[in-house]
Amino acid sequence: MACTQQPAQKYSRTILKFGTLIDVTIFDTNAALAEKALDQVEASFYQYHADWTSWQDSPLTRANQSLASGQPALLHPSIIPLLEKSQALSKSSHGLFNPGINTLIRLWQFHRSDEPDIQPPSQQAIRQWLEKKPDMNQLTLDGQQLRSSNPNTQLNFGAFAKGYAIDLCFDSLQETGIHNAVINAGGDLSVRGQHGDRPWKIGIRHPREDGIIASLEARNGESIFTSGDYERFYEYKGQRYHHILDPRTGYPARGSTSVTVIHGNAGTADAAATALFVAGPEQWEEIAQSMGIEYVMLIATDGRIHMSHKMAERIHFTKKQPDSIVISKSL
Repeated sequence: MACTQQPAQKYSRTILKFGTLIDVTIFDTNAALAEKALDQVEASFYQYHADWTSWQDSPLTRANQSLASGQPALLHPSIIPLLEKSQALSKSSHGLFNPGINTLIRLWQFHRSDEPDIQPPSQQAIRQWLEKKPDMNQLTLDGQQLRSSNPNTQLNFGAFAKGYAIDLCFDSLQETGIHNAVINAGGDLSVRGQHGDRPWKIGIRHPREDGIIASLEARNGESIFTSGDYERFYEYKGQRYHHILDPRTGYPARGSTSVTVIHGNAGTADAAATALFVAGPEQWEEIAQSMGIEYVMLIATDGRIHMSHKMAERIHFTKKQPDSIVISKSL
């Protein structure tokens, strides 16, 4: 008699935090342990969001208020590793990932993107911001005390916090005894272990059409993150403004419509997707090499698809393979 393999037992929880739906699924464990682990992960996401938000009263907003007044800020313990890792990633990205631009993000008001009266900042406001350009190198940490040489340098971890929180939650799951799990945060996928013989699959959204343009199979320990200009935007006087800002110009980055990266660390993948989007088709290879990112797919505004060799070996296009693919010669 032939044996039939039983499907892997799974337990799921959906959490709304960091501005997106986060689906956590655990495989191959018992119900009691799964519920305990899911409760812990949910509580962690809620706590991280409460500590790290830059839009509501939080330890981070209070730190920003101190920095804005020219005073040192006493950092909440959970923010310290966030800051240290962000400073390292900002350096390796040549400043294209810059969590010190909270003042610029507030000028653009993307948290109000659904409101009818929203409009972009004036050219004068952008010029004034650029004159006081913030840089993560202007921040100095001594124990829990953070000092800044530039009051305009205030923190917003929106391009890193979600990925870093996912890394912390996987550490927690591992400690609880959970070894097979997937966390899908609004289409950004991180996986540990396996679920039976089935591969972990993720679809990559087409930046200009309905549906997906390609799919990938994620391997154990990998995170696949995408930054796209379709995620948050508004229109004003017939022009579209998306939320991924170029700290060099003060305006939404130009040249890219989406960037997908694969990395073993979710926080790094999150930050790199943003940095490479800002880098655009002309500079992404240099920044990817500097950040240690081997798997990249960048879709440019002209429709061309730029990829590293390793990404080209793993990507599966849903329709026919596009004609305009540029494979990197250096990655």
